[in-house]
Amino acid sequence: MAQIPDEQSVVLDAKGLRALAHPVRVQLLGLLRLHGPATATQLAGRLALNSGATSYHLRQLAAAGFVAEDAERGNARERWWRSVHQLTRFSSEAFAECEPEAAMAYLQSVHNSYTMRSQQALNGLQTLPRPWREAFDMSDASLRLTPAEAQEMRDEIWNVVDRYRRAAGDDGPEDADRVWVNVHVLPDVDIAEREAES
Repeated sequence: MAQIPDEQSVVLDAKGLRALAHPVRVQLLGLLRLHGPATATQLAGRLALNSGATSYHLRQLAAAGFVAEDAERGNARERWWRSVHQLTRFSSEAFAECEPEAAMAYLQSVHNSYTMRSQQALNGLQTLPRPWREAFDMSDASLRLTPAEAQEMRDEIWNVVDRYRRAAGDDGPEDADRVWVNVHVLPDVDIAEREAES
């Protein structure tokens, strides 16, 4: 079990942030990372869009360095696209002042994709085999933490996730399947209101 190597991840810069500040592009990139190379037509079918729209968004992602044409596939009639990286890293603090609208649009796009994935999981929950239904969990907890404790907890959670992350190409045991883990460390919105009052 290993972390995704640095060369397989990308840290968002301002250009990349603006490119991903669109929900369709976040979804396209996610599909290419999850399922591997695909054509605009195949991706359009997965997202219920037309291939012209997906082609446009793929070109925008390519211009920002997130996807590239897959030269080993395709022909003169169809272009195949692949993801250049397997992971996107984002520091909201770095863009809080210089690109606030793009940062918020990106975060909204990511949130929308999480919400859609959660709804799909709920829709299919009753059809899952019993062991997977028993593993399913949607929980929350309200904790009183300092900012440093919240960061420490977040880092500990990701260390656990990294322990379970399998190296690329390792499918794991025969009964292993894909599981989505969404981690949210959400400061209460009342914090900003109290800070403004003091």
